Amino acid sequence: MNRIFLLIVLFTSSLSFGQVEKKLFVYGGQVNKEFIKYTAELTGKENPKICFIPTATADNQYYINYWYELCSGLTLTPKVMEVWINSTSQKESFEEILLSMDAIIVGGGNTLNMLAIWKAQEIDLALKKAYEKGIIIAGGSAGSLCWFNAGTTDSRPKELTIVKGLGFLDFSHCPHYHSEETRKPLYHKNILEKKLSDGYACDDKSGILFINGKVSKSLSTDSESFSYYVYEKDGKIIEEKLTAEIIK
Repeated sequence: MNRIFLLIVLFTSSLSFGQVEKKLFVYGGQVNKEFIKYTAELTGKENPKICFIPTATADNQYYINYWYELCSGLTLTPKVMEVWINSTSQKESFEEILLSMDAIIVGGGNTLNMLAIWKAQEIDLALKKAYEKGIIIAGGSAGSLCWFNAGTTDSRPKELTIVKGLGFLDFSHCPHYHSEETRKPLYHKNILEKKLSDGYACDDKSGILFINGKVSKSLSTDSESFSYYVYEKDGKIIEEKLTAEIIK
């Protein structure tokens, strides 16, 4: 009996060792040095390769230069994956690039256009493979909204509207939660009207680390920024502030 029990323990342990830990770090605003550093630390590597994806700003050169400026002085190898390319100048597929990274950070901009391009180029499928492989995924603004099932975006003319995300995280999401007066009340309204599921909101300088689809911790770069779990109960919105770890 003891031998059988030991075999069962060894078998279940081997299964758990084979499981990949999937980490996704989202924050409410644009990329910053503190969040890049934290993403690098999540890899557990001394000099991780981190790829920045600026699709949402149409591979804007200023944004790309800003990325390299932010990475200056950090212990990592910064990369950029542009989508405005041609076959003669790029010999690696998007999937090959992404799967060779230790972490991937997605920038802000037009969420709707970014997702459309990703789907046309099958970058969404490559990102899913990277996530399943255990490569760290991160991003803010459009780069956070895209990982959830849905949320509100300013990607269309005239007003904020709902956009469907990739669904890596089965919640709704609201970035820029404190910085724009229209976003918070609209997010609440959409949840109350069942247009959006319950979800998570982040101030610009606050973020949430999800591990295997569940909240692990909340992080902020100052004591005035927070993330929240927002849900409906008995016809009212409940806003639960997550205790934040301050990072520098």
